[in-house]
Amino acid sequence: MNNGPTPTVFVVDDDQAMRSSLKWLIESIGMQVKTYGSADEFLSSYFPGRAGCLLLDVRMPGMSGLELQAHLAREDSRLPVIIITGHGDVAMAVKAMKSGAVDFIEKPFHDEALLTSIRNALEFDEKQRALQSRRAEIAVRLAELTPREHEVMEMVTEGRANKEIATVLGVSAKTVEAHRARVMDKMGASSLAELVRMALIAGGDEQLS
Repeated sequence: MNNGPTPTVFVVDDDQAMRSSLKWLIESIGMQVKTYGSADEFLSSYFPGRAGCLLLDVRMPGMSGLELQAHLAREDSRLPVIIITGHGDVAMAVKAMKSGAVDFIEKPFHDEALLTSIRNALEFDEKQRALQSRRAEIAVRLAELTPREHEVMEMVTEGRANKEIATVLGVSAKTVEAHRARVMDKMGASSLAELVRMALIAGGDEQLS
């Protein structure tokens, strides 16, 4: 992990023994853990933007694990969710995966399999945060472009040549070159490939890798 915010593994399970066992296991490898006995208890103390992942039981009194997952999705939470499920809950776990959960672990589970899943979720969260930060940075730079520079950037990142852009805009190729140079400078792009990637990130098309 990098030097960003310390991630927390949030555990929501109504079984006290399971919560204690999970807390001990996760803390044994140096990770920060917070446990909750219900979805409502978790929601009363959680605020969006926390770094980490959510380890979530499916069947709980009151709000179920799937209902909590749906609630967080409506709140636009990007906290990665790992579903913990009994053998009879596999269909629900698959539904949770289709709704955006990053993994599901069947009870009884192997400790190392769970820890691997948690590590993967935290890595996903870290990459996702880096991408969000990059997108915000690019948005600030885009706001500095003039309307004409926006037009030039859009056509350049579509792969159009300067002469073609000049024809479309009704200006000279030299004017396009000047606009293009200003776009590269304002965006802080050292190459066309970097500018294209910035456009993809700004448009939400850049994927986590």
